[in-house]
Amino acid sequence: MRRFARLYLELDASTATGDKLRALRRYLDDCVPTAPADAAWAVYFLCGGRPRQVLPTALLRATACACAGLPDWLFEACHQAVGDLAETIAHVLPEPTRQSDAGLAEWVEQRLLPLRGLPPAEQQARLAEAWDELDATGRFLLVKLIGGGWRVGVGRQLVQRALAEHAGLEPSLMAQRLVGWTDARQPPTPRRLAALLAAAGAGAADDGQPYPFFLAHALPGDPARHAGDAADWLVEWKYDGIRAQLVRRAGRTWLWSRGEELITERFPEVVAQAAALPDGCVLDGELLVWHPGAPAPAPFQQLQQRITRRSLSRALRAATPVRFVAYDLLEAGGQDLRAQPQALRRAALERLLRGLQAPAGAATAEATGAPGLQLSPLLPAPDWPACAVWRAQARERGVEGLMLKQRSARYGSGRTRSEGLWWKWKVEPHTVDAVLIYAQAGHGRRAGLCTDYTFAVWSRRPADAAEAEAVVEAIGRREPARPGALQLLPIAKAYSGLSDAELTAIDRVIRATTLERFGPVRSLRPSLMFELAFEGIAASPRHKSGVALRFPRILRQREDKPLHEADNLADLQALLTPATPADSRSGRPRDGAPDD
Repeated sequence: MRRFARLYLELDASTATGDKLRALRRYLDDCVPTAPADAAWAVYFLCGGRPRQVLPTALLRATACACAGLPDWLFEACHQAVGDLAETIAHVLPEPTRQSDAGLAEWVEQRLLPLRGLPPAEQQARLAEAWDELDATGRFLLVKLIGGGWRVGVGRQLVQRALAEHAGLEPSLMAQRLVGWTDARQPPTPRRLAALLAAAGAGAADDGQPYPFFLAHALPGDPARHAGDAADWLVEWKYDGIRAQLVRRAGRTWLWSRGEELITERFPEVVAQAAALPDGCVLDGELLVWHPGAPAPAPFQQLQQRITRRSLSRALRAATPVRFVAYDLLEAGGQDLRAQPQALRRAALERLLRGLQAPAGAATAEATGAPGLQLSPLLPAPDWPACAVWRAQARERGVEGLMLKQRSARYGSGRTRSEGLWWKWKVEPHTVDAVLIYAQAGHGRRAGLCTDYTFAVWSRRPADAAEAEAVVEAIGRREPARPGALQLLPIAKAYSGLSDAELTAIDRVIRATTLERFGPVRSLRPSLMFELAFEGIAASPRHKSGVALRFPRILRQREDKPLHEADNLADLQALLTPATPADSRSGRPRDGAPDD
């Protein structure tokens, strides 16, 4: 653990890429030959791997208070000042009485992971013993690993580069081998690390290893200005599903999400359809819930059920039939096609899928709405005005906008422009004017400011300013809302979109209007309104308002409008109906809204 702690301190001490790269190289050169199990776990964490939370936060806090002899209120005050639980615990614990020589792998595999499932008293005893063997940095890291909140100031691409240099490999090959490295169901081992660092050409050809995903850039404005001639581009729908690669090798099928999670068992209907694919092919595409006979895919929330449910029942499969919509061919006949131009890969994909046996009794999956494999359609777009017409139809077709793919583009790794370009030209987001009602402090450098906000809309449109002010006065008196009366209903949490100067000014208002504190959360006397952007909306019985917003973010403070003119629940409910006019108040697009 001490070597990993030293590496963390070196990475945290500098913002220079060269310094971080040298620190990573020193660690790998030293640790790989002498402690490969430690190095394997280090690569896992540095690449973004996060073990499941081992212990509840309440137990961490209670154990820290007991070890430090602090009352809970004083620990909470320290936590509010520091802003980070692991750092707070590392500060308040007494000096250790022992020193551990155990490596990172031993700490994770023999000390940390076995804590899950033990009686709370045993968990506390083992945790206190562990803290008594570590210095402040080791304690900080251990709490981060226990809580599943590990982060370090180094990008995955820099780790790829350090590994490639250590092994004498091309960075592109290392990027490919690292895909799936952080899948929680395949713990890092010395054997996996050896395969990761093996010489080029080594390794089995019948495994399910996917390729690094090629990512699109958000189109910043007029496509004629940024993309040139429309004839140089292939145009497709931008689907709102789960980006995935379908790997077919040695008679087996693997499905990998863009988050590098193996999700094969979640989509057995897609796996069954993929059995018709020849060995040695890899498809890039989108997983979507698409009901039989429906003209458009279902909302993303239905697809989420297939990921979040622990068991996949027959009823759930019937209620959420999934298709894999393919839009790229990365491998065919065991040959890597990524260096070929986009147009050639697309033609090869069309030939491949055209040759598959269609579902019984249907010409194509598209014709019947049957789940399975489907080709992403190319849209006829002779010029950019024609593309704009297609884009205007996006929401009614259940998609997010358009994908523009350069005909000459190779399939790159990550969000790069060196191999060619993909643009995502999304529809403008929905917007809503909402009232700030709760706030809490941020983390890291924003720990001293209230930057995480909860917003609300009116339960109905206020009759006038006086009625809205009466509600605000009642909230100020801490009176509960009367059933059926006008009230503010929480609809979303958001924390991004404002500058540091804006956050500082808003923080002053928050502190002046705080009514009560519930741990880190402040309830506020309503006084501030903000315009929020969001990508989609769905009915949600889990929320008091009955709706859930997708990807909410702050656009601006609405100092130009009084609180009674904030939006109401009916404005949002109208967006749940496809027939809602595009120019409805809450759904109007806002020029210049940022793309995700």
